[in-house]
Amino acid sequence: LINAIFFFQICFLLFAVLYIVSYFIITRYKRKADEQEDEDAIVNRISLFLSTFTLAVSAGAVLLLPFSIISNEILLSFPQNYYIQWLNGSLIHGLWNLASLFSNLCLFVLMPFAFFFLESEGFAGLKKGIRARILETLVMLILLALLILGIVWVASALIDNDAASMESLYDLWEFYLPYLYSCISLMGCLLLLLCTPVGLSRMFTVMGQLLVKPTILEDLDEQMYIITLEEEAIQRKLNGVSSTVEYQTVELERELEKVKSKKTNLERRKKASAWERNLVYPAVMILLLIETSFSVLLVALNILYLLVDETAMPKGSGGPGIGNASLSTFGFVGAALEIILIFYLMVSSVVGFYSLRFFENFTPRKDDTTMTKIIGNCVSILVLSSALPVMSRTLGITRFDLLGDFGRFNWLGNFYIVLSYNLLFAIMTTLCLVRKFTSAVREELLKALGLDKLHLSNNPRDSETKPSANGHQKTL
Repeated sequence: LINAIFFFQICFLLFAVLYIVSYFIITRYKRKADEQEDEDAIVNRISLFLSTFTLAVSAGAVLLLPFSIISNEILLSFPQNYYIQWLNGSLIHGLWNLASLFSNLCLFVLMPFAFFFLESEGFAGLKKGIRARILETLVMLILLALLILGIVWVASALIDNDAASMESLYDLWEFYLPYLYSCISLMGCLLLLLCTPVGLSRMFTVMGQLLVKPTILEDLDEQMYIITLEEEAIQRKLNGVSSTVEYQTVELERELEKVKSKKTNLERRKKASAWERNLVYPAVMILLLIETSFSVLLVALNILYLLVDETAMPKGSGGPGIGNASLSTFGFVGAALEIILIFYLMVSSVVGFYSLRFFENFTPRKDDTTMTKIIGNCVSILVLSSALPVMSRTLGITRFDLLGDFGRFNWLGNFYIVLSYNLLFAIMTTLCLVRKFTSAVREELLKALGLDKLHLSNNPRDSETKPSANGHQKTL
């Protein structure tokens, strides 16, 4: 009883911290104009709480694997320490089961309820209000559950047409829900396979925008003079345009905002210290390149292990358990590298997700994101975070054997699926990096050497005319 109380206290404290952080993140992006009427305000508030809960569960699913790895190394380093006896295998196993349970709850119940509740108006003929909207939402949830139940049941009957698999689907809790979550996890891993290589190459661009680049053979004063002339020219055009010509006014305002943004970036680069320009940026770029290359190398080694050793399969062995043996060949240092790579892959997958053309309009904006879009973002991050531990184990980033329902996926035992997944990840990541460095590095070198004005690049934006310092147009 004491252990159970202690376990729930730890879970409550961890989840409370994640919930508070998630709440501040969502309220930062949520549109403030959504709360207009009393009834709609209540509906939005309930949807906000459910979305916050889902985002907290997503963060817990991401942090659970690094927490398990570091806990195992701590137990190995201090096996007899009294103050860390609470950090045992039962606690870790319970956390994994809770993460799996809440992930299923959010994915199949809470988020559909929040979406339908937000869009509901109540059935015709009934008195409008919260009760009518809840009734409509519950009916929609039941219909959705029946639809998904039928689709998965038919798909399972077509794929595994035997008596054992058919009987297993009648057991809703022990077989059907894990089977359904296995399908969702496979879809999440496929989405990660698409997003992560794109995000790994996109990370160089993102960090390049956040950091100050070195000024090699660049005259920032001349660029500041040119951009100031552009700003003054657009401002004069904007003042001369009649207020009745709305289209021209909007276009000029957009151009003015772009020019002001470029001017702000140039001012920041000009004010940056030489240490920030010439040391931080190259160090971060080299660190990103090392982490990406190391992840590809680990995947390549895992492919070799899969070909020669059956225990390299994600569902190959049971593992020694928490606190019995190190999960890394290099001990604590190897475990720390695994944790860094796991976080790096998660950040890259999120960056790659919002970099895809299909999800570009899905990107949340500060104080201008509707609740419907917030729900969609929470569901997407939940799918990615739930699939991250599975992807890390499948790619050989970590040898940690998944505990709880995260390790009960049928496709983890299929050799061809796991091998194909590793091959596709290595090939796609390599191709994205090669394309990134053969285009972006060439552009930066030409710009640094002052050859970008000769239009040696294939980029169509480079063929545009640019104003010179004396106000005339420079052309080739």
